[in-house]
Amino acid sequence: MVVDREEAEPAPSRPGSQRLRSGRTSFHGAHVMVPRAEPGMLTLTWVGHTSFLVQMAGLNILIDPVWSERASPVQFAGPRRWVSPGIEFDRLPPIDVVVLSHDHYDHLDAPTITRLVERYPAAVWYAPLGTADFLRHRGARDIVERDWWEEGSVGDLHLTCVPAQHFSGRTLGKRNSTLWSGWTLRAPDRTVFFAGDTGLHPEFSSIGARCGPIDVAILPIGAYEPRWFMGSVHMNPEDAVKAFGQLKEAQEGERLIVAAAHWGTFKLTDEPMDEPPTRDEPPTRMRHEWRTAGLPNEDLWIMQHGETRRLG
Repeated sequence: MVVDREEAEPAPSRPGSQRLRSGRTSFHGAHVMVPRAEPGMLTLTWVGHTSFLVQMAGLNILIDPVWSERASPVQFAGPRRWVSPGIEFDRLPPIDVVVLSHDHYDHLDAPTITRLVERYPAAVWYAPLGTADFLRHRGARDIVERDWWEEGSVGDLHLTCVPAQHFSGRTLGKRNSTLWSGWTLRAPDRTVFFAGDTGLHPEFSSIGARCGPIDVAILPIGAYEPRWFMGSVHMNPEDAVKAFGQLKEAQEGERLIVAAAHWGTFKLTDEPMDEPPTRDEPPTRMRHEWRTAGLPNEDLWIMQHGETRRLG
């Protein structure tokens, strides 16, 4: 396995607590493969929060794309970005597949969906049950809804909708009327697991057993305080390490990399914006939990916005 890391240019240091608390940060020039990566190559670029550009199986795949200024039903109020998207929208490569985890505003962004539909009308949309009408209303045509453990394919890419522990609803009157999920993306040579928005749950072991071995697991590590309220629906760094342990059980000795997500982009909960990865600096909270568990430093990716990592 060859690992290649490329950062945005100019390559800034990761924003620390002072930068994140004092204002927004911009990164530019993500190193994506244009128009597409080679079929045997896997690249992962962090746009921010749980938005990723994944390039695998010769396809360009967007996960939970959000390019709006706010994670909100309106753009004059609600949680505002602290960090600009890691890739400028107009610099995206041709998008073939869009994968969605659930309908919350920080994951399902109506203005971004409209822009993607207009720019890439042939894209295939994979989403959990109940979200097709929302997408269709905004112009998406090729929509595949899936329940947990249901599958689908686009070319050489095989997708499986997998369980997550969360909830759904864009208004108070429509709570839990649509499904929430994670996804596995499997190409002939590589597999990516996107956990979605989730608390720690026992199905990570089943996901690893049924969909593994996994090369990269995108796990959420932020938006978890106060724990009495968020603990069941959002993992913290300690939970993320436990989820890794469940996934690792089915790896049969194969390497498993964790890419940290769901932090440092929108201020959604009580912990400081940079606490999920940094807390005590050094060491970072996530890295501290990782090292305490005796795990290799190189298998934890805490990426900058706009940073690209490659496996080939």
